[in-house]
Amino acid sequence: MEYSHSDEELLRQPIGYWSWAAYKAVVTRTRAALADLGTTQPQWWVLAQVARADSPRTRAEVSGLLENYLDTGHDTMEAEIDRTIDRGWITEDPSGRLDLTPQGRAFFDKAAALQDELWAQRHAGISDEEYLTTLKVLQRIIHNTGGHAWHH
Repeated sequence: MEYSHSDEELLRQPIGYWSWAAYKAVVTRTRAALADLGTTQPQWWVLAQVARADSPRTRAEVSGLLENYLDTGHDTMEAEIDRTIDRGWITEDPSGRLDLTPQGRAFFDKAAALQDELWAQRHAGISDEEYLTTLKVLQRIIHNTGGHAWHH
């Protein structure tokens, strides 16, 4: 890979631009791959939260957890939960608890395999140490600027 600038020049580059460019590239690639599979990123989040839960979560728990992801918002997450139900991937019992259907489990497994492939693409040529340092640096920049990041 060829870098955009020399090391000396990179030290003067704006982190805001490069973090935005990385965000845009990752989210665009992820959403396009999920669209090819027939789903949206928020629907994937719903499926992952339901599939990976130790015990069934309520709609309110799933929506509350995910509404902050990429500033998605409460109304969007509620609509995406409805879409996963309409597609037959999850069910909602009278108490609001969500559970995967067999069709939902099969689709989740397929989407999870895709996510693993995307993760491998993003991390090609990047050591665990470099990745860890990058996340710690970004979190420190968020802290230093008075920002707030939220992720489980």
